[in-house]
Amino acid sequence: MKILTGTQIRELDKYTIEHEPIKSIDLMERAAKALTRAITRVWDDNTSVVVFAGPGNNGGDALAVARMMGEQGYSVKVYLFNVSGTLSADCSANKERLAGAAGVTFIEVTNEFDPPELPASVLVIDGLFGSGLSKPLSGGFASLVKYINQSECRVVSIDIPSGLMTEDNSYNTRTNIIRADYTFTLQQMKLAFLFPENQRYLGRLGVLDIRLSAEGIEKADAKYEIVDENFVRTLLRPRGDFWHKGDAGTSLIVAGSYGMAGAAILASRACFRSGAGKVITHVPARNNDIMQIAVPEAIVSRDADDNLFTEPVADDSFDAMGIGPGIGTDEVTATAFISQLRRAQVPTVVDADGLNILASHRAWFQRIPVGTILTPHPLEFERLAGVRFNDGFEQLSKAVEMAQTMQIYIILKGHYSALCMPDGKVMFNSTGNSGMATAGSGDVLTGVLTALLARGYNQKDACLIGTYVHGLAGDLAAEELGVESVTAGDIVRFLPKAFKRLDD
Repeated sequence: MKILTGTQIRELDKYTIEHEPIKSIDLMERAAKALTRAITRVWDDNTSVVVFAGPGNNGGDALAVARMMGEQGYSVKVYLFNVSGTLSADCSANKERLAGAAGVTFIEVTNEFDPPELPASVLVIDGLFGSGLSKPLSGGFASLVKYINQSECRVVSIDIPSGLMTEDNSYNTRTNIIRADYTFTLQQMKLAFLFPENQRYLGRLGVLDIRLSAEGIEKADAKYEIVDENFVRTLLRPRGDFWHKGDAGTSLIVAGSYGMAGAAILASRACFRSGAGKVITHVPARNNDIMQIAVPEAIVSRDADDNLFTEPVADDSFDAMGIGPGIGTDEVTATAFISQLRRAQVPTVVDADGLNILASHRAWFQRIPVGTILTPHPLEFERLAGVRFNDGFEQLSKAVEMAQTMQIYIILKGHYSALCMPDGKVMFNSTGNSGMATAGSGDVLTGVLTALLARGYNQKDACLIGTYVHGLAGDLAAEELGVESVTAGDIVRFLPKAFKRLDD
């Protein structure tokens, strides 16, 4: 699913109007019907409704919704803010349609505004500003937003909470953004919805299909997309009936200092569960017996040191490498890490302590091989970038820049993990849940990705399949166990079910 910018959304509206064809006022009516259906499914006609409508098309949507709810027996009070004396054409048309509508009290605010009481029994419909907003709210509108937020009423926002911008909110005034209980957005997710700091404004999110042109969406050159199950299914390759373990690829996992053997175990188990034919796991000597018992399928490569990773693996008969989980950041380990990274002529995943080593050795970071996959969580990425970010958009922009400049793949882990690619595009993952915020979850992802690379998937497809399957396994685990009880081992345990679901 493509994620369009605010500009592209307006272009898509125009394309739909021209090519369906449909009048813009009729397209607004279609959107209002979808919004009204969504709102009236949640709140019955015993609810008192107050509508705040702005002067643009978002306000026009709100006026149309007010009319439709009045016709269905709701008691609706409408405030249209026309302080500049200029309404959009469709907002003006819906103002005229609202005249005399049953159950609706209409007030046009041109100067003075006497705010209504907003007790808990009132539903506020926020139609002040939509996806066209390009600067923070100020003045009277900012005061109105604060008044709404401080009241006890419930709030539903049309398309996007007023004050929130569609993409970049790095320099927004966050106290001047509506905090909605529900957001009913039109046709597609907005980029701002995918960042954690904006969740407080959205409430429960619903995406309403208003039948904008499928051809227009297809033609749009979107920088951002969300990966869904149907798309991932198209990427999967069947295993050959006559395959042997060599055909399924050999993975090298370098993980786990002494005391962190679990990182090596989780990554290795996940690697096997993701279809690798053979897994070589390199660990300190004191982890040898633990690995042999915990993952008997793995070939254990012992380091010369009892406790640390101190020497690169001499054997190069592997097809992909995952390195970093639990190895520590000791200087001798850092030296072995960069030596291993440089000598491996295979697709590579770097996670956890591997990322921390790169963050503390800036010169090394600039020389990692083209095509390497990095899997940082937000704090790890801040260390890599050497910057504290104001918000998710700023962080994402830096990751995109880094992926392009260095020609690498960066998976920014989170609720919507973002794959930033060398071509500047970003693919967001749609699976996963808060139960996966647990120690070892990233180690599992490293194993999944390494297996897919060893099996012959290119970096892009391995990242897309891997993050989706990893999140899906977490979702299946949470479904059975509850989000509070999911462990990294559970994610490994549910990997087979995740793959099976995609194969069915």
